[in-house]
Amino acid sequence: AAGVAFVDALLVQGLYQIKPPLPFTPGSELAGTVTEVAPDVTGLAVGDRVLAATLIGGMATEVVVPARAAVKVPGTMSDGQAATFAQSYSTAYFALAKRAWLRGGQTLLVLGAGSGVGLAAVDVGRALGLDVLAVASSDAKRELATSRGARAVFDPADPVAVKVWAREQSDGGVDAVYDPVGGVLALEALRALREDGQFLVIGFASGTIPALPANQVLLSNRRVVGVDLGGWLARHPADNAEILGALLKLVEAGRLNPVEPVAHPVT
Repeated sequence: AAGVAFVDALLVQGLYQIKPPLPFTPGSELAGTVTEVAPDVTGLAVGDRVLAATLIGGMATEVVVPARAAVKVPGTMSDGQAATFAQSYSTAYFALAKRAWLRGGQTLLVLGAGSGVGLAAVDVGRALGLDVLAVASSDAKRELATSRGARAVFDPADPVAVKVWAREQSDGGVDAVYDPVGGVLALEALRALREDGQFLVIGFASGTIPALPANQVLLSNRRVVGVDLGGWLARHPADNAEILGALLKLVEAGRLNPVEPVAHPVT
């Protein structure tokens, strides 16, 4: 099974920050069964169910990956869940636990909470003991965010209203904003941060990279934190197994609940 994510859409359009040479096979993450291992590989065997983040190539019939990139899948996860897990959940965990170092009881505002990476942040945030507020653009997406642990949800149609609502829900300001959306909503979400709050830059699904006002960062001692998981793992490949290992332990413990994605059979 191969996941289809926002990054795949960017890659095939040549709009992602990493541009593979043409031609290439899409597919940035997958789940499957091991059919062969190299003689020097330990810890993996033919027949193991694994998931892997590949950036490209995941939609091929057979994929070869480094042993460190193949992580065993718990029996409780379906192929669909496993094939859509690594990218979104690793990004959320990297942002909240590794980049922001958030602590249980702090308040997290998740923008784009109906997206894969946004919904993962809701789920991971709750598992880490955070008080999660979620912004999503439809009733169905807001219901899904609630089911994954968001305490309160809101419609992003009026960005100023989002700021006011977030402040009201967090006694004056949230501790962190998780933003995969960008655009005008980012500007108002920045203003929803308390003093010493953190704005986590995940991506720009709106298509607009925001120009964050530096005075809003300065005057309240706020911090803007970049979250580029792909680039980080390219420079620190050993961290991939650590992050996925921590996440899959939470799955096995019943503390994470990834959604079952819509499946499209190969025709």
